[in-house]
Amino acid sequence: MVQELLSEKLRNFTTPDELKDAGIYPYFRPIEENNDTEVIIGGNKVLMFGSNSYMGLTNHPEVLKASREAIDRFGSSCSGSRFLNGTSSVHIELEETLAAHVGKEAALTFTTGFQTNLGTVSALTGRNGVIFLDELDHASIIEGARLSFSKVLKYAHNDMEDLEQKLRTVEEDKIKMIVVDGIFSMEGDICNLPEIVRLAKQYKALVMVDDAHSLGVLGEAGKGTADHFGLTDDVDLIVGTFSKSLASLGGYVAASKEIINYLKHNARPMIFSASTPPSSAAAALAALKVIQNEPHRLKTLWDNTAYMVKSLLDMGFEMGDSQTPIIPIYIRDNFLTFKFTQRLFEEGIFVNPVVSPAVKSDSSLVRMSIMATHTKEQLDRALEKIDQVATELNVARNASANLQPTF
Repeated sequence: MVQELLSEKLRNFTTPDELKDAGIYPYFRPIEENNDTEVIIGGNKVLMFGSNSYMGLTNHPEVLKASREAIDRFGSSCSGSRFLNGTSSVHIELEETLAAHVGKEAALTFTTGFQTNLGTVSALTGRNGVIFLDELDHASIIEGARLSFSKVLKYAHNDMEDLEQKLRTVEEDKIKMIVVDGIFSMEGDICNLPEIVRLAKQYKALVMVDDAHSLGVLGEAGKGTADHFGLTDDVDLIVGTFSKSLASLGGYVAASKEIINYLKHNARPMIFSASTPPSSAAAALAALKVIQNEPHRLKTLWDNTAYMVKSLLDMGFEMGDSQTPIIPIYIRDNFLTFKFTQRLFEEGIFVNPVVSPAVKSDSSLVRMSIMATHTKEQLDRALEKIDQVATELNVARNASANLQPTF
C-alpha cells in the first residue's frame, strides 16, 4: 500500500517532463568550463548572468593557489566533523579572519550556508522561545526555525508595523530572535535593519542577519549589512556563505564568544556533518583577503550594477525594489518566464528563472546577478539580447522607464 501511494505521487510529478517536452527545461545544465563571466555549455560560449560570484573570484590566481596548496598540505578531505577530527589550522584562521572582518568576537564555520542557518537558528531559542521571520527569508532559515521547536511568527516582507504587532503578542520572559536576510536573494532589496534593531531593543529580542548575498557587496570593504547601516554592535549574529563572494563552499556564523561556544557544542548540522574541506576553507580565506586588498572590485561591481539597472529601467522592464547586484525582471507568468529564460540561453545569455512555488505564480521573474568582472561589452550584449527576446515574446514593459536607480 505504501509503495503504491509513493508510486502514485511520483507519477503525478510531471512538471519536469512537461518542461522538457516543451523545450524549456532550464535546470541541471552541465557546465563544461567555467571562466568566470563566460562558461561553456554544450560546446557553446554563454555569458554568465546566473552566478552569485559577485566579486568574480572563482578563477582568481590567489584563490586557486591557496586551494591547491591546501590540498597538498591537508589532502582532499578531513574525513570527519569539525567536532572531532575535522578541524584544521586553516579553519581556525578563516574563523578568526571572518570574525575580525565583520566586527564580531568569534566565528564558527559550517560545511554549507544552508547548514549554517539550519544549525544556528535551530539551536538557540528552544521550545519556549519565539522566532520572528520575514516572509521572504531564505528556505534554510525557515527549516532552521522548524527544527528549533520554537514558536514561529512570520511578518509581511519588510513590514515593520507587522513585525511590531507580532512582537507585542509575546511575553517578556521568552527568548526572542528576529532572523532576516540582509539582501533578499530573489528580489534584491535590503532589509530595514535600522527599524529591526530599534524594535529588537524595545521588545528585548536578539537580531540575526543572514549576509549570504551581502558579504562582499554591502558595507565598507564588503563587510555586510550591519556595517552598511553602522549597526554592527547592535546585531547579535551575522551569518554568511562562502559560495558567493568568497568563491568557495561553506558557511559561517559570527557572534559573541559565548554564543559561538554554545553553537560549537549544540549546532547539530555542524556536529554531525563532515567539515568543509581545507581546500575550500583556504579558497574562502584567500578570497576574503583579495576583497580586503582590492577595493576597486567593489566599486566596479556597483558601477556595473548601476549601469544595468538604469539601462533595464530605460527599456521599461519592471524590476521591483531591488537595490543590489541581484536584478529581477518580472515576467509574472510561469510559462513565459521559462520561455524567456530558454530564448536568452539560445542567444548566449544565462539567467535564472524564478517561478512558483519559490514565488507566487503572478510574481515569477528572471533573476540576473551582476559581477565585478563583467565587462561593458558583456553588459551591452546582455542588454541587447534581453531587449530582443522581450520584444519577440511580447514581454510587458511599463512606466518604470522614467525611474532612476536608488543607489
